[in-house]
Amino acid sequence: MKKYLALLLALAMVFALCACGGSTAPAETPAPESAAPAEEAPAEPDEPAEKAPEDYTGNLVVYSPHDADPLNAGVEMFRQAYPNINVEVIAAGTGELCQRVVAESANPQGDVLWGGGADTLAAYTDYFAPYVCANDDVIDEAYKDANDLWIGESPLPMVFIYNKTLIDEADVPTTWEGLCDESLKGKIAYASPAKSGSAYTQLCTMLFSQPTLDEGWALVEKFIANLDGKIQDSSGNCHKLVASGEYVLGVTIEKSAVLYNDNPDIGYVYPEKNSAVPDGVALIKNCPNEENAKLFIDFVTSLECQTAQNGDWARRPVRSDLTPVGLCELSELDLGDYDFAFAATEKESIVEKWNDLTVG
Repeated sequence: MKKYLALLLALAMVFALCACGGSTAPAETPAPESAAPAEEAPAEPDEPAEKAPEDYTGNLVVYSPHDADPLNAGVEMFRQAYPNINVEVIAAGTGELCQRVVAESANPQGDVLWGGGADTLAAYTDYFAPYVCANDDVIDEAYKDANDLWIGESPLPMVFIYNKTLIDEADVPTTWEGLCDESLKGKIAYASPAKSGSAYTQLCTMLFSQPTLDEGWALVEKFIANLDGKIQDSSGNCHKLVASGEYVLGVTIEKSAVLYNDNPDIGYVYPEKNSAVPDGVALIKNCPNEENAKLFIDFVTSLECQTAQNGDWARRPVRSDLTPVGLCELSELDLGDYDFAFAATEKESIVEKWNDLTVG
C-alpha cells in the first residue's frame, strides 16, 4: 500500500511540472522562405554645398558708361571678393554700349551692363534677360523693371555745374528755361542724347518740365540754338570742360558734380522740375558667363559695394536701408513728373527729332 501511494505521489509531481512548463512562451514561428525583406526608406538627397567665393572661376565681361574712378573701384572690390574670376571692362557711353549689345545679340560678347539711365535700358529690354537679384527686397519697386529686366542701382538727379571764375553765382540759372539765356550762348557743355544716356534723361526732363510736349520741344529748340552748334560726344566731358574753364556751365549728373566738392571754383545747383531716374544694371541675354554676371549684379547692389560707392565716390545708394552720406535727401529736391514709360518707349523717335533739330 505504501508503495502504491508513493507511486501516485510521484506521478502527481510529474503532471505538476508539465503544467508549469506549459506556461512558457512558445517559440517564434520562422517566416516562410518566400517572404521578401522589409524595404528601407530612401535616403534624403544631400543639399548642394554653397560655393565659397574662391570656388567661382571663369570670366566676366562688364560693359559700363560709369566714370573711370568709381567704375574701377567697384570692379576691384568685386575682384577681391571673387579672386578667381577674370574681369574685363569695356567702357563707353550708354548709347554706344546698348547699340553694341544689339549688334552682338546673335553672339553676345558682354555679360552685364552696369550703368546707364534706366529709361535708356528700358528701351533695350529685348536684349536683356530677367533676373531677381539677391538684394531685391531692399530696392523699391520704382527702381526696378516690372519684368526684372533691369535693376536700379543709383538714383541720379540732374544738376547745372558752373565755374565760379567765369560767372557770378547770382546769374546761374536754376530752371531749364534759364539755359536759354542768350548770355550763355555757346558757353554750355552738353552731350548728345544720341550717345549719352544721362543726356537723354536730361533732354526728356526738359521736355516734361513744360505743360505739354509741344511746349517742351519749343524749349528744346531754343536750348539747341543756345548751344551754338557745340555738342559733346560724351557726357563725361561736360563737367571736365567746366572745371577746366573751357565752358561756363554744363548740364551733368549729380555723381559727376560732387567730385568737385573740394574745388572752391566749382559749384552746382539742382534745377526746378528735376528728375532722379536711376542708373541701372542688366543681365545681357544669352551672355557667355551668366553665373558670374548674376554674381556681379548681386555685388553692385550689395550693402558693401553701395556703402563704398556712396562714401568714396558720392554715388547715391538705391538700397532703402542706406541713407546717403554727403548728399541731400531726394525729398528735398523739386522733382517733376517724369514720364518714364514715354521716355522708354519713344526713345528712338525722341532722339531722331533731336538729331533733326541739331542738323537743321
